[in-house]
Amino acid sequence: MRLSTYRILLIDDHPLITNAYKQTLNQITQESKALKFIIDTANDCDTAILKINKATKKNPYDIAFLDIRLPASKDKKILGGEDLGVLLKKRFENIKIIVSTTFNDSYMVSCIFKKVNPEALLIKGDLTSDILNEAVKAVISDPPYYSKSVIKILRKQSANDFVIDSIDRKLLYELSNGTKMNELPNLLPLSIAALERRKRILKDVFNVEGKGDRDLLQLAHEKGFI
Repeated sequence: MRLSTYRILLIDDHPLITNAYKQTLNQITQESKALKFIIDTANDCDTAILKINKATKKNPYDIAFLDIRLPASKDKKILGGEDLGVLLKKRFENIKIIVSTTFNDSYMVSCIFKKVNPEALLIKGDLTSDILNEAVKAVISDPPYYSKSVIKILRKQSANDFVIDSIDRKLLYELSNGTKMNELPNLLPLSIAALERRKRILKDVFNVEGKGDRDLLQLAHEKGFI
């Protein structure tokens, strides 16, 4: 019997979730003696970046479990799970990504598909050991795999749903950290006028009224964009 070995990177800042992934992977190897998993873990962006950088072309990761809501890296170049997903796809040509998120918002789901295009997308509220088992097997043999909440969202989405891009997210992130609008052109490749226009569009998308940014940032945080 031929043994198939997969290198796995688990990225999540909740030990209970990481342990649940490990238990599922162990269960799968017990069910199928033809599969073997070599598991690495990272509980923040900086650790994940170190693991990714250490992996060579001769020994790449095959599958990554990726939590979307992670604190930014210390250098602020990676703002969360989405950016890590982009990095993983860039570094490892054949990697398969299983994204898990607590957010079941159509905007966030749309952005995950646009930026990361994962082979599996799971809402954490849907997760059971059986769902995780099915997702891993599907990703290995016949992706994609989506949990039931994701399928409901996809059915409701229209073709022209608004997507928040990396500049929008960086804009929201900097504003949430107290950066002033007149300082943003030093951090983002846009003029103040262009950035103000983006902020107005974001307020329209999130149905936020008023000149202040507090409600916009609060809602963006609730939806997982910062």
